[in-house]
Amino acid sequence: MSFERPASRSPNDLAISARGVNKSYTIAHQAARHSTFAEAVFDRLRHPFRREERETFAALREVSFDVHKGEVVGIIGRNGAGKSTLLKILSRITEPTSGEIDLYGRVGSLLEVGTGFHPELSGRENIYLNGAILGMSRTEIRQQFEAIVDFAGVEKFLDTPVKRYSSGMYVRLAFAVAAHLESEILVVDEVLAVGDAEFQRKCLGKIRTVAEGGRTVLFVSHHMPSVAALCTRAILLDQGTVAYAGGVPEAVLRYARAGSPPARAGNASDPARRRGTGEFRLTSVAPASEFFSCAEDKIFSATLERHQPWRGKVDFIFILRDERDAAIAQLDSRLLALEIDAAERLEVTLTIRTPWLKPGRYRLDAYVCGSTAMDEFPDACSFEVLTDFPYPDASSPRALEHSVVLADFSIAVETGSPVLNHADGWPDGLPDGETASDPQPQAAPL
Repeated sequence: MSFERPASRSPNDLAISARGVNKSYTIAHQAARHSTFAEAVFDRLRHPFRREERETFAALREVSFDVHKGEVVGIIGRNGAGKSTLLKILSRITEPTSGEIDLYGRVGSLLEVGTGFHPELSGRENIYLNGAILGMSRTEIRQQFEAIVDFAGVEKFLDTPVKRYSSGMYVRLAFAVAAHLESEILVVDEVLAVGDAEFQRKCLGKIRTVAEGGRTVLFVSHHMPSVAALCTRAILLDQGTVAYAGGVPEAVLRYARAGSPPARAGNASDPARRRGTGEFRLTSVAPASEFFSCAEDKIFSATLERHQPWRGKVDFIFILRDERDAAIAQLDSRLLALEIDAAERLEVTLTIRTPWLKPGRYRLDAYVCGSTAMDEFPDACSFEVLTDFPYPDASSPRALEHSVVLADFSIAVETGSPVLNHADGWPDGLPDGETASDPQPQAAPL
């Protein structure tokens, strides 16, 4: 399956072209393990002709795609899908078993941050050593030296052996060296999985700057918001094959479906074992879909059946919880002043319009009450909210890091009178009651 090409692109505009790439490894299985040398010799004497069992493992199978110059392409997939193997082939660390890959430009790789650092050398010496390993000339390293040091934030420790660095300092310096390599193609593998939040923001900003500069970027990450923010297209790998190649939203949706446990539609765990007096029992609670977008209405259906005689009203309570088990909202029929009469069977539809939910996994607890709790159904169903932000640009993780949920909001800004320096003077002289030596500041609206 090949990566789809925009009609406006020319074949001469290619940065990467892969055709039928396969990569296989031979795995040896030892028939028996020995704890001593004597056991090994004795076993060889007893079975002189026994050989190791060998198995061929296909890490990549018939992988084909095109990437054009200036594109930012996300490569996503579950662990073991073949992402790192593909990047190692593109970076010429290993060769494919079969197939062809054409690279039109120098490749800079951020695969294993810190590879090539010598623990006994200082930070300064390792910048030159690691830069040379990554293909930078001494002149290039000298030109980029100040930018590398500034990005890494290790000015005070440049002449200290890196073995004395903290893990965070080590990673920052390694990324800074690799990120400042002036290559036409940049291959990035999970750099956002290391370091603190501030470092991850700097990494994301640097990758964005590289992309905006017209260079080609292949970005591998399990962090779907970053993929959605940075990439224009995506390749989804599954068990070594290209499962999908195209738009980012569809790729993210397929990625979520491939790895998320299915929503428990029609879940009917044993009602007799649930807490409650038992006059009514929920026989099923299910979302309309396993996946929702952030701003999409979340619709759920529930079925209630009467197990014992009951006369009176029935109330429904649903508790929406996030991955950390925090209660996001209580959705209670009593808040709507609903008068629900008891019947043999009730079909209930719950619609959640707001708040908008951040990407992640959520669950719904369901309860049925009369004068007391008749049925308690925790973890009645679950669903996932995908990375499909309702805002024009949600590319900054910092803009979302403190929120539990998202909101429908707007911000209006009006341009007022320009702020003047004291040396510029006032337009029409000083305001009444003020002197040149003691101007009164104006309050700015919050």
